[in-house]
Amino acid sequence: MKLSRRVSWFLLAFGVWSWVIWVTFAKNLWKDGSGLAFDDAGDPTAYFWVHLALAITSFILGTVVGVIGLRGLRASK
Repeated sequence: MKLSRRVSWFLLAFGVWSWVIWVTFAKNLWKDGSGLAFDDAGDPTAYFWVHLALAITSFILGTVVGVIGLRGLRASK
């Protein structure tokens, strides 16, 4: 299967966007002062673990999608 350049660029942009958004979210999650991510003792809450799992999953999927887009661009040259 050969991807068009337009689709390849979209996939690459989606991968980069995923990393930008979720890195920012993970930083904000780590610095959370609202009490959602960490309890009064400073221990992580279920909210923290669920959102950390979402971020890690998104990092992996964003990487896979971005690599597919990059490979599509390289193949179209």
